[in-house]
Amino acid sequence: MTQKCTTTRNGKKKCVSVGDKKPMKLADVHKARVQKAQKTAMNKLMGQIGKPYRWGGTSPRTGFDCSGLVYYAYKDLVNIRIPRTANEMYHLRDARPVNRSELESGDLVFFRTRGRGTADHVGVYVGNGKFIQSPRSGRDIQVTSLSEDYWTRHYVGARRVMTPKTIR
Repeated sequence: MTQKCTTTRNGKKKCVSVGDKKPMKLADVHKARVQKAQKTAMNKLMGQIGKPYRWGGTSPRTGFDCSGLVYYAYKDLVNIRIPRTANEMYHLRDARPVNRSELESGDLVFFRTRGRGTADHVGVYVGNGKFIQSPRSGRDIQVTSLSEDYWTRHYVGARRVMTPKTIR
């Protein structure tokens, strides 16, 4: 360890210890912040597995619907307003479209299951071709494969809400 000293405006000397490590580049700092936020969101989501679906639900105590689960995971991690419906999330201006081949943990995945509107169901990609979702009444929050026929047929796209510009 060495010390680096500078003189402040009022003429005082200020010294700080400096390690031998190279300073991180700004891009690395942003990447680390995004990864930390992604990990926090994943921990919140995984903690809800097995809890019941509840239409309009946004609480770990009573259950979640699909968009309520996403809202719960991201509301305190991003500095954008997370909408309350899957279709509004799909059209969120601050969310960047992502190709299916470039999905990362934390990306929102959208589906059209009822044949109307752009998107009526949302889940969160967890990696390895899987996503977490709150599927429907009578079912619990679960991790599901994107490659299942049903989800492949109803997939409409993905959006990334966790970027260096959007995280708190």
